[in-house]
Amino acid sequence: MSSLPLGPLFLERSRYYLGVEYPAKIAAAIRSMPSDHLWWRPNPVANSAGNLVLHLAGNVRQWVVSGIGGAPDTRQRDEEFARTGGWDAETLLTHLHGAVHDADAVLAALDPSTLGAMRRIQGRETTVFSALYHVVEHFAGHTGQLILLAKQFTPGAVQFYEDAGGLAKPRFLPEGMSDIA
Repeated sequence: MSSLPLGPLFLERSRYYLGVEYPAKIAAAIRSMPSDHLWWRPNPVANSAGNLVLHLAGNVRQWVVSGIGGAPDTRQRDEEFARTGGWDAETLLTHLHGAVHDADAVLAALDPSTLGAMRRIQGRETTVFSALYHVVEHFAGHTGQLILLAKQFTPGAVQFYEDAGGLAKPRFLPEGMSDIA
């Protein structure tokens, strides 16, 4: 059995997680939450669901669109955490979708041979590979937090898999799309 080239496979999987799976799960979580809970914080130093969505959009833009893609970095990271309201679920999701869409355009045009190229992001030297790996794992972590909040506020409202015959079949994928590369 032959193996697939890792560079293109890594880019394809990264695009899938950042452009399909995680945003779909975040959208389901955010849409299931009561509107008065989007900006709820358990304590003054914790982040609300709204803050996490803003933070993910800022992170993806800074690391992928700017850091990897070369666009100007205009991120105001502190503002992502300072906001305490004003955006509803659909506004938050539209903002996140725009960032993810722009990042996907960068990744779609990226030559796998540049994964080892150096970039300076947030004042740190890193490779394109490491930057993208960071963004995917960072997105995954905050997706989990958003799912936990949604399940806390609306038990049973978000279900991502159909457990038929012991198999977890994804419910969040567009018709005809597979989650396996």
